[in-house]
Amino acid sequence: MPLPTQVKIVEVGPRDGLQNEKLVVPTKTKIALINRLADAGVRVIEATSFVSPKWVPQMGDNTAVMQGITKHAAAVYPVLTPNLQGFDSAVEAGATEVAIFGAASESFSKKNINCSIAESLKRFEPVVSAASALEIKVRGYVSCVVGCPYEGAIAPEQAAAVAKTLYDMGCYEVSLGDTIGVGNPASIQRLIDACARVVPINKLAGHYHDTYGMAIANIYASLQMGMAVFDASVAGLGGCPYAKGASGNVATEDVVYLLDGLGITSGIDLAKLAAIGDWISSAINRPNGAKAGRALCARTE
Repeated sequence: MPLPTQVKIVEVGPRDGLQNEKLVVPTKTKIALINRLADAGVRVIEATSFVSPKWVPQMGDNTAVMQGITKHAAAVYPVLTPNLQGFDSAVEAGATEVAIFGAASESFSKKNINCSIAESLKRFEPVVSAASALEIKVRGYVSCVVGCPYEGAIAPEQAAAVAKTLYDMGCYEVSLGDTIGVGNPASIQRLIDACARVVPINKLAGHYHDTYGMAIANIYASLQMGMAVFDASVAGLGGCPYAKGASGNVATEDVVYLLDGLGITSGIDLAKLAAIGDWISSAINRPNGAKAGRALCARTE
């Protein structure tokens, strides 16, 4: 199959990347990060999540972030809304796209959100219904699509069944999350093959963590299968509190470097992106997890 000519990057750094930082990141820093990303050509930026601050204190300033950013005319700013209360708050704050999340692992679902996969999906029906009434797009996430910290390997068909449920429910796109980063090109292609049988390939996205250094290889394997949407996090920000040793998302800089090398359009300015990754890493006092970002910044020093 020929590689896609164009790829959509969903930047998850401001939400998925920052949510596990132990020290609270100032609201003005989050706003500056989102604005800089939009200026670099990023057109889908997951801005925040509307969850209880009791569970995720880092996202307690969700409304202030949404109302403080300078919304770029060509960009969208989805937010995570796990329930109707969160959805209502998100709409009030000006959200025009939301995301919901399920898991391909029963154990992970129970430990993460304290209910079975079926129960979790049932909870999202009123959110999707309310979003549909307001013509707000809903994106779905499936976590632990390849492996689970509690169950081990996950059958591709198991992940595909959850992806199909979210798609049938009304999600315009379903992101397949290798939450603990155990996937490799072979297992990722088996996953995509199973999912593409029940959900159109152009409605699927890849969300790969880089725990074993396989994320870029997995993105290339996904491109070979016709996938053209990927989640990534500037400077490789993020991790997973439910999975020991799970490093962050694949770095957006590394993904754009790959795409540029393949002649695939992303619309993102890599030099600007590298500078943003360097800046945010310094701002929150953590190492820059983007290999391409570090290399590019070293060249300009």
